[in-house]
Amino acid sequence: MPEPTIRRLNFRAPWVIFWVGFALRMACILIGHTYRIRTTHDHWEYGFEAGRIARSLVLGRGYSSPFNGPSGPTAWLPPLYPLLMALGFRLFGVYTNAAAIFIMACNSALSAAIAPALYEIAARCFDAYGIARRASTKAAPMALWSAWLWAVYPAALQFAIHWLWEMSLTACLFTWALVFCLRLRHIGEPEEVAPRPGRDFVLWAVFGLLWGLTALSNASLVLCLPVWILWILWPQKNQQSHHPLMQSVAGAALACIVIVATMMPWIVRNERAFHAFVPTRSNFGVELWQSSLPSHDAFPWGATVPLWSGDPDFKLYAKMGELNYAKMRGAQAKATLRAHPDVFLRHTLQRIQFFWFGVPHTEQKHRSEEVGRIFSYSFLSVAGLLGLALALKRRVPGAWLMASVLLLTPLVYYMVVIQARFRHPIEPIIAVLSVYLFRSTTPRKAVANPI
Repeated sequence: MPEPTIRRLNFRAPWVIFWVGFALRMACILIGHTYRIRTTHDHWEYGFEAGRIARSLVLGRGYSSPFNGPSGPTAWLPPLYPLLMALGFRLFGVYTNAAAIFIMACNSALSAAIAPALYEIAARCFDAYGIARRASTKAAPMALWSAWLWAVYPAALQFAIHWLWEMSLTACLFTWALVFCLRLRHIGEPEEVAPRPGRDFVLWAVFGLLWGLTALSNASLVLCLPVWILWILWPQKNQQSHHPLMQSVAGAALACIVIVATMMPWIVRNERAFHAFVPTRSNFGVELWQSSLPSHDAFPWGATVPLWSGDPDFKLYAKMGELNYAKMRGAQAKATLRAHPDVFLRHTLQRIQFFWFGVPHTEQKHRSEEVGRIFSYSFLSVAGLLGLALALKRRVPGAWLMASVLLLTPLVYYMVVIQARFRHPIEPIIAVLSVYLFRSTTPRKAVANPI
């Protein structure tokens, strides 16, 4: 149980951890030459669909053609990361090493910026209540351990320094949105602090902006949004004197307005391009169809639409248009799943196992060669889940908020498609819970004799 007296802590993170994390990531990029990306399939691995869309933007063809041939307007991906890549192409040239360094530097800055967010999350939920101190002389031991773990842990670096994709951007936005969620519920703050309505409205506005940008980066995470808002509002009914319920409801309404305003340019663009309502992305039906094919055995890999522009499937995609093609494939997928519900259930269970505890075995490698990779991937999962169970048992403030992240975020991936990178946005929370688990252990010699 948390201590009744909340410690007065400075939640401002030590940004030196950010700079160390950023410098480490940049050193890995420059020394390891990870910016030298293979040029096969006309630079396909240089950002995949995001790189293709960015190239189309820079060449004046609009937000279009996510594969190897011209195929018209697209909403295959939300716009935030393709626009970042297009900026790199505009400044340093299309598919150049200089552009790759710029984009990876942005990835690295976003990845390193998660460390200060974890510092504040751990400080508010654990250190402010004196939880998991383990006789530390530091004012915020959980915060320091969590932030430093993210800054230097190799698994936290890999997607920033190797992939030109949205994982670091999404993880940064999502983690900072959780920070503002804690601020809005005033977790870790003394109750005697006078309420500041103006400050809370600013927090709600920033919370809405972060969620709007998150939706424009990876819409799968939006499942958490209504739960988070309810979690912020729930205690207010019993705290009328400090944080009136109607004031909080007005703040939540403001956040929703900011979210809609942030997304509106993209929604309007899609309405004009497709003459249909597409709030985030258009490819769900195609992804679902790919995952339903027996040949993929629950784990489809590679491009969802053939890269060769002469392939009949690609020609059909270009002829029908993206939205109609996705609707057709979605209908085919649903028919297959209805005909074989047992296969869908088996594949879903396989994807759940993959998300948390391992990676699928490849035909090219013997299973024994995968042991190290599987251990590295699953170790934090086990530690994070155990840390969450312990936090829920001990009623740690914010534990149910973290539980919503681990419960809701993977749901779409369980049903459709899964890869290791899809877990990255919630790995910062897994890291905090893992630190909590190990800092909560007590040496046997310190346990008093009960007799």
